[in-house]
Order: sequence, then C-alpha cells, then structure tokens
Amino acid sequence: MIKILFVCHGNICRSPMGEFIMKDLVEKAGLTNQFHIESAATSSEETGSPVYPPARRKLAEHGISCDGKTARQVTKRDYEEYDYIIGMDSMNIRNLHRVFGGDPKGKISLLMSFTPHPGDVADPWYTGDFERSWKDILEGCKGLLAEINEG
Repeated sequence: MIKILFVCHGNICRSPMGEFIMKDLVEKAGLTNQFHIESAATSSEETGSPVYPPARRKLAEHGISCDGKTARQVTKRDYEEYDYIIGMDSMNIRNLHRVFGGDPKGKISLLMSFTPHPGDVADPWYTGDFERSWKDILEGCKGLLAEINEG
C-alpha cells in the first residue's frame, strides 16, 4: 500500500484538492486498493473545518466529492505513517521539516517538483484563483502518480 499525505497551511483548499484529485486519478487508473491518500495542515487554524466552499465547488465541477473531509493538523507520527508527504509551497516544506525534525528518509516533496515547472502552488485563499490551483494540483498529481508507477 502506497501512502500519500498532501499538506498545505490550513487543509481547507489546496491539500484537500490534492487528496481528492489524486484519489480520483487513482480510481480512474483502477489502483484504488493500492493507495491510501489523505491531507493535513501545518497549522491548527482550521482544525475541524470543512473544505472551503470555493475549493469544494471546483472539485464538484469535475465530478469529485470531498464530503465529510475536515481539516486536521499534521503530527510527528505522520512521518512514519506515509511514504510521500507532499507540500503545496515552500513554506509548507519548511514547516514540515520543523514538525518532523528533518527529512532523513527523503519523504517530503513539493507537489510541483513532479512537473516540468517546479515551484509553489499559489494559495487560492489569498489569490481567489481556484482554477489556477486546480490546474497546478492536477498536473502535480498526474506527475506524482506517473513517478510512483515508474518506480
């Protein structure tokens, strides 16, 4: 079982989009039983909150449901639990290193590093551009899945 954890600041926009986009890609590839996919936040600000309505609507536009998802904060234990810990931006990566005390097993990656144009997924909470975030996260998830399948 391949375990993936998507992480952003609040776990209400980008990381749940990553979680549910990846679940959709895996399902369409017929690989659901080979993956365990979740998401979490580096902060505790939104703990218990549902997915932010514009992010939920963007997923729904593509036939993807995120019903029942509530935000949770990443824990030190997550490092041992997951094979891939995927941050949405460089600040998330720094915070993950702080929470985990480093990355000795090389599990932490920036989502866009699985694309031809590495960098941050802009936070739509601030930009309001959920379409751009959707496109970036979809591209990153496709790249991550391709790398896992090749490996």
